[in-house]
Amino acid sequence: MKRIIITMLLLAGIFSASYAQKYMTRTGKVSFFSSTPIENIEAFNNETASIFDAKSGDIVFQAPIKSFKFEKETMQEHFNDDYMESSKYPKSDFKGKVEDISKVNFSKDGSYKVVAKGKLTMHGVTHDISVPGTITVKGSELTLNTKFMVTPQDYNIKIPSMVASKIAKNIEITVNSILTAVQK
Repeated sequence: MKRIIITMLLLAGIFSASYAQKYMTRTGKVSFFSSTPIENIEAFNNETASIFDAKSGDIVFQAPIKSFKFEKETMQEHFNDDYMESSKYPKSDFKGKVEDISKVNFSKDGSYKVVAKGKLTMHGVTHDISVPGTITVKGSELTLNTKFMVTPQDYNIKIPSMVASKIAKNIEITVNSILTAVQK
């Protein structure tokens, strides 16, 4: 009888662990920072959607461009109208895979260093990228963190020469998103 109870508890644990294989958010945080001697530019987006499959390591992030908020309204207007052309290219996305996903123990709270490889699409241009990051497991939540650089020129983002000195050649992108387990 004891063995049956123990076996049932183990099976229940296995099924509940496989039950929460997907995590998602619609309120992920992505920011960017441009630093030059003339001016620092920073914007925040708290409306980034993401889904992560803990079993396969597949991950998708989708950021609506118009959701980036700036300190100055004119910066936001120029960003959307002149640089990112957000009416024409309304979102940016990353589709990829976390490598060596088996090294992350999703049933144990902790932080795990990972690398995600995939395709970043921005302003209608797609490039393969590889970014280091951290997955922090805490109960039924995952926090995904990464910081990487993007060169606007690589994505055909035109910076007018009269403001080029105010915008860094490489822009720092930071992702700090909390995803919760999807209940089926």
